[in-house]
Amino acid sequence: MIANADQIEYWNGPPGEKWVKNQQVMDASLASATTALLGLAAIRPGERVLDIGCGAGQTSLLAADAVGEGGQVLGVDVSRQLLALARHRAEGRANIAFIEADAATYAFKPDRDLLMSRFGVMFFDDPTSAFANLRKAARPGGRLAFVCWRPMAENEYAAMPFEIAKPLMPALPPADPFAPGPFALSDPDRLRGILADAGFSAIAIARHDGLMPMGKTAEEAGIQATSLGPTARALRRFEPDVSARVLAAVTEAFRAYPKSDGMIHCRIACWLVSARA
Repeated sequence: MIANADQIEYWNGPPGEKWVKNQQVMDASLASATTALLGLAAIRPGERVLDIGCGAGQTSLLAADAVGEGGQVLGVDVSRQLLALARHRAEGRANIAFIEADAATYAFKPDRDLLMSRFGVMFFDDPTSAFANLRKAARPGGRLAFVCWRPMAENEYAAMPFEIAKPLMPALPPADPFAPGPFALSDPDRLRGILADAGFSAIAIARHDGLMPMGKTAEEAGIQATSLGPTARALRRFEPDVSARVLAAVTEAFRAYPKSDGMIHCRIACWLVSARA
């Protein structure tokens, strides 16, 4: 059995294709968390950085800007579609490279000053083993900095459409709160224990609250809320007519949302996590 096989299959299927198609939208949606992560990471010129779950490459590109010509960034992801886009975006840049690999098991060289991730570390079958493997990629005393989601109920972008969708969908089986997925690391005590058991020290976990732009119109917001994230994962189980009913209901809910700077926003709630290898 391949570790993280379900996630590898998932991110190389339609969800990965959707992320490629919506790359610009997703980068804009995650801007608040990205800014917070970069502040936490405090990347310095000349550093060697590992970007875990780099996806379409935005955080890798920003890290490459920060390390400059004397540094180097390695992005790792399991999705070949997203990596193809990341490589295209990084063409001509000598200080950045990407590999298609499972970060939980890949044999990294122990030479990284910083291990960083924007929402890329919540999908491991065995998170303690995965983080222990990632720790091997850091030089002694190297830094870990990542952002992950707090509980789904605190994240309006996910909770609102999912609550609207539930009565419109056939009953779902009970969810395992610690199963690989966006909210698998949402319990801070469990998260701290995972990192400690993996060998990290100086662990710090802080709250970050922000806003996610969902679209200029209720229609755009409805599409974004139902085509990516937990609601989209649930809808994959059912026929298109179920998705159509959910989209209509979520779109209608967004009509009541006020706009700021011409955009509809939802609240996001994250953990900013740092540690030492």
